[in-house]
Amino acid sequence: MTDAVFAKLKEFIEPNLGIRLPPSKKVMLESRLAKRLRLLKIDSYEAYADYLFSPEGFEREIQQLVDVVTTNETDFFRENNHYLFLRDVVLPEFLLKRGLTELNIWSVAASTGQEAFTLAMTVEEFLRAHSLSAKYTILGTDISEKVLQIARTGIYTDHQAGKIPHDLRRRYCMQSRNPEQKTIRFKPAVRDHIKFRKLNLMDEEYPLKKRYQIIFCRNVFIYFDRPTQKGVISRMLAHMDDDGFLFMGHSENLGTLETGLKGVSTAVYKKAL
Repeated sequence: MTDAVFAKLKEFIEPNLGIRLPPSKKVMLESRLAKRLRLLKIDSYEAYADYLFSPEGFEREIQQLVDVVTTNETDFFRENNHYLFLRDVVLPEFLLKRGLTELNIWSVAASTGQEAFTLAMTVEEFLRAHSLSAKYTILGTDISEKVLQIARTGIYTDHQAGKIPHDLRRRYCMQSRNPEQKTIRFKPAVRDHIKFRKLNLMDEEYPLKKRYQIIFCRNVFIYFDRPTQKGVISRMLAHMDDDGFLFMGHSENLGTLETGLKGVSTAVYKKAL
């Protein structure tokens, strides 16, 4: 890949996807796009860029580019202390102290859905433990339609589901009847609380009608520069309820960004009135 082609792709990816592409990422981009070139039977990165930015190519290939350059690493109960804080502090505040009867949660950059389903199991366990019947909805969003299609099925391999505690797996999952498949699927009682939809964090406005008491946006900001971080935070907070909670990745922090949020635990922030 020539520097000129890398620069052309960078000029599109950074403002439209928010992903930084310093020169050190050139080899990574080249490697990830190699499969697309083989599938399309295109013999050079220059020819691929010409195709990508043609009217026909842009319509057909742009989602493939998004899937290639975005990192979709996720797992059940990843950074588990966040779910413990949710169980022990956040849910009691909203459902016990305030007596909310409806809770809205947003899983940003939901990838293949493990975070959203972990959130659902955490809420279900809390409601069960306290004999509550509060309603809750979880919205999982991502820029990649490919991973969202997986998330919507609620189907995972036994290996992927390995971190789900046995009692939760028995309570909320169904084992495939075909022993050769070695997959589980979440029961409708859990799936029905979760909706997945495509959303680009770089959009100037987010088409969300609800206000969210809880937002999980973890390991996303590490890919953004500070101006992009500030813009995304501002747009997310416009959809956060007063006194709502934002969960970020353990390697992330708001630093000097003026957000109106205050830290309440490791990588957990509360919206200050």
